[in-house]
Parts: sequence; C-alpha cells; structure tokens
Amino acid sequence: MAPPTRIGLAGLAVMGQNLALNIAEKGFPISVYNRTTSKVDETVERAKKEGDLPVYGFHDPESFVQSIQKPRVVIMLVKAGAPVDQTIKTLSAYLEKGDCIIDGGNEWYENTERRQKEMSALGLLYLGMGVSGGEEGARNGPSLMPGGSFEAYKYIEDILLKVAAQVPDSGPCVTYIGKGGSGNFVKMVHNGIEYGDMQLISEAYDVLKSVGKLSNEELHSVFSEWNKGELLSFLIEITADIFGIKDDKADGYLVDKVLDKTGMKGTGKWTVQQAADLSIAAPTIAASLDSRFLSGLKEERVEAATVFKSGGFGDVLTDQVVDKARLIDDVRQALYASKICSYAQGMNLIRAKSIEKGWDLKLGELARIWKGGCIIRAIFLDRIKKAYDRNSDLANLLVDPEFAKEIIDRQSAWRRVVCLAINSGISTPGMSASLAYFDTYRRERVPANLVQAQRDYFGAHTYERVDMDGSFHTEWFKIAKKLKD
Repeated sequence: MAPPTRIGLAGLAVMGQNLALNIAEKGFPISVYNRTTSKVDETVERAKKEGDLPVYGFHDPESFVQSIQKPRVVIMLVKAGAPVDQTIKTLSAYLEKGDCIIDGGNEWYENTERRQKEMSALGLLYLGMGVSGGEEGARNGPSLMPGGSFEAYKYIEDILLKVAAQVPDSGPCVTYIGKGGSGNFVKMVHNGIEYGDMQLISEAYDVLKSVGKLSNEELHSVFSEWNKGELLSFLIEITADIFGIKDDKADGYLVDKVLDKTGMKGTGKWTVQQAADLSIAAPTIAASLDSRFLSGLKEERVEAATVFKSGGFGDVLTDQVVDKARLIDDVRQALYASKICSYAQGMNLIRAKSIEKGWDLKLGELARIWKGGCIIRAIFLDRIKKAYDRNSDLANLLVDPEFAKEIIDRQSAWRRVVCLAINSGISTPGMSASLAYFDTYRRERVPANLVQAQRDYFGAHTYERVDMDGSFHTEWFKIAKKLKD
C-alpha cells in the first residue's frame, strides 16, 4: 500500500491527466481517480513512462479519498454543470470536516458560490480555480486562478506555486484571486479576452490574405516577425506555426482545408452576458462572439455569396493595388491598438464585478499571472501590470499615459486598415468595434443627447441639462404639433 499522498485528482480527461502528471513531477505524490477506470490505468501507465512519477491510481472513490493525507485536498477536473455536482456527491460521502474540494473546470461562478455554501454546511472547504493553458499548460505549467476559501488556498499554496507556469521576472503564474466565485469569474473574462484576441488575429489574416494577397509562406514569415516585437504572444506564435504546416492528406497548406465554422464552449457568451448585466461596454468581445455565430451559418453564407455575386460582389470588392510592406505594417499597428481596447474592456468588466461583489480584485496581479501558462499570455501583459502599478484606480487602460501614447501613434494606421477592409467588402468587426469604442470613449460629447430627447418625447423619461441641475420633461409632442399648424 502506498504511503498517504499529498493531494488527489478526480477526472482524468486530457486536462486532468496532464495536471496530475505535472503535480507528481514537481515532487508531490498524487492519488488519481476516474469513473471510467481505464483512464486511471492509462494515467498511471503514462506516469511510469514519463519518469516513474509518484502517481497512484484508484478504481473506487472510497479508497481514493482514504489514500490522501489529512486535511485532504481533491482537485476535480470534470465537465461543468451536473457532472461537478455528481462528483462532489460521490467524494463528499468519504471526506471529513476540514477537507477541501477544488473545482478546476470552467464553471459558472454562481454555481461555485452555491457549492461553497453547501460544502461549508458539511464542514468542507471549497475553491473554484480557473486553469488556463490547454493540455500543454496543464502538463508543463498553467496559469492558475483559485478563488474561494483562503484557508483552502493556504493548504495547497506550496503545490500551486511549483505547478504554475514560472515567469523569470515576475514569479509563478498563480495568486489567491479572492472570495466566492472570483476565480471562475476571472477565468471566464480571460476566455472572453481570448475570443477577442483570436478574432482580431483572424481579421489581420483576412486583410493580409484577401487584400494584400499574401501567400501562406509570406503569412508565416510576417507572423513570425511580429512575434519578436510588441505582439509577442502565444496566439501570434501558434498562428505563425499554423501557416507553416502543409496538408498531410492532399496538396497545399492545412489551414486552407479547415472548415470556416468556429466552435465554442460558452465562456465567451457568459462574458458578453455579464458585460450587459453590469452595463459595461465590451464591443470587441461581443463582436468576436457574433463572428462565431455567423461563421456557423456556413450553408447560408454559401447561398448568400451566390445571391450577391450577380450584383458585382466578388469575395473581395476591389482589385486595388496595395503596397505590401506598408499594409503589413499598418495591420500590425491596427492589431495592437485593437487589442488594447479588448483588454481594457475585460479589465473594466472584472473591476465592475469586483466592486459589485466586494471581491477587492487586484487587476495588476491578474495581468501578472496571465504573463505565462495561459492562452492570452503576451509580453503586452507586462505593460498592463505596470499601468496598474502606476495607478491602481486607473479608470480605463486607454488613458494610462503609455497606452494613450501608443494608440495616438497607431491610430492613422488603424483607421487606414478599417477603411481599406470596408472598401474591399471584408468584415473586420473586432477592429471596427475596438476603433468605435476608442472613438466614443475619447469624445467629450456624443449624440446621446438626441437619444435622451427621443426617450423623453415618446415615453416622458425625462432628461438632464448641461447648464442646470435637476430632471426635466418637455411636452415635445404638443410643441411640435403647434409648430406644424
């Protein structure tokens, strides 16, 4: 019989398996359990192969729980929703007061808060922990976002500090996020920002390919080059890789054979819904979600393309001659400026929720733990951390002096790219939404005065004035009628 292990992990799909091996490799003996027992044997087998790692497999929940030293800590990596409740029910039957359960899945934060209350009634501690970085991150160092019981976090802080991605100048990519479901909420917004990032990159690709007529070889070299500068990031790096990979089943490049329909798991949608609930503008993230919905209408789009071809619409409207080198540089600048807006929206959303729930989240610290391990990891996050270090009450990333200067320097290129795309009949919803967000935010006066006048006209909703205090209502209808008589 193995000595008591330090921690347990239940749920051995791709993420669970990789995280278990990562924990074992860092020197913490771990017990693993899965409802389908073949996964348990597979994980133990992998642990042997990958360096005789201290992974102990169990086929039943009771012996699994008993094998962990007290106070016991069990991480669950199962599908969000009902499977989580089922797993908790199975495990909590054998857990004792003071033991702790950690949900490492992409769970809706309110479910986590409900479960915390239920567990607390049983004397158990509970953490909802966002895990980002995909299978590669889980195995070699993810970004971890634990929220909930601080006491539970302290139990396993030593493990998390070693298991998380390590960034040389800023430490392990993990921090105690805050109370309640804050860990899940922060991971959800991280995923919303990720949607925005991916959409903006795909638009940059579309403009370069459709208007600039760049080949996959050229795209590979452009993105590789971009990954050495301000855009250096995981997503730019993998994009460059994708353009370099040939099709193994036919001629040409694999990227051209991939069906243009995007899947999604729901975190992007939750982010947009939360933004609406909190009255926070998140147009770049919303545009990326809409683009995924539209991509799903493949058959309709094929039909529409035929309908509009007869009206002189090809796929791209103009055959304008473009200066390739200038276009590449403009698109790089437009991508960077658009990205600042997307991150600004995500950070504002996290802050609004933090205020509503009293979580006291530290935005600079979130930028720090996203610098490694996670999908949106980028050199740019260091700039965000420094912006919040300079001013923790920063109203919006756009007005940080450094980011403001960067946007001013790039706005001409940004506008050129959006205009070129519009004139070429190519949609750049993310870049356009980012630009509209910036242009609205930087204007002292917007046309909302007219909307307020309309609301007061048809619904007597009243309005405020720029020159005196108080609420006002005007009988617009009667005055207008008199003027017409």
